[in-house]
Amino acid sequence: MRQFFINSLDKIITVFLALGCLGVLLSGLSMMMQNGFLAGLMVLIGGGLYIVLMGGFCYLFIGIHENTRRTAEAVERLAARG
Repeated sequence: MRQFFINSLDKIITVFLALGCLGVLLSGLSMMMQNGFLAGLMVLIGGGLYIVLMGGFCYLFIGIHENTRRTAEAVERLAARG
């Protein structure tokens, strides 16, 4: 059951990152049309960095969980042998 929630979280993060990328793109283009090219470019760069960092950290935490789970299973198998 726990793995179901972890997998669901992974899918939810993917959806939010896709929506975030779309939002940053639309915001940057809108800013370019209203306030000039440089302001829109700054929104695109800043928003893109934010999406990459937040998405990276979310996937990093899920990866740490997966590695910890696999390590615990390996230790249990070794303990059962000896």
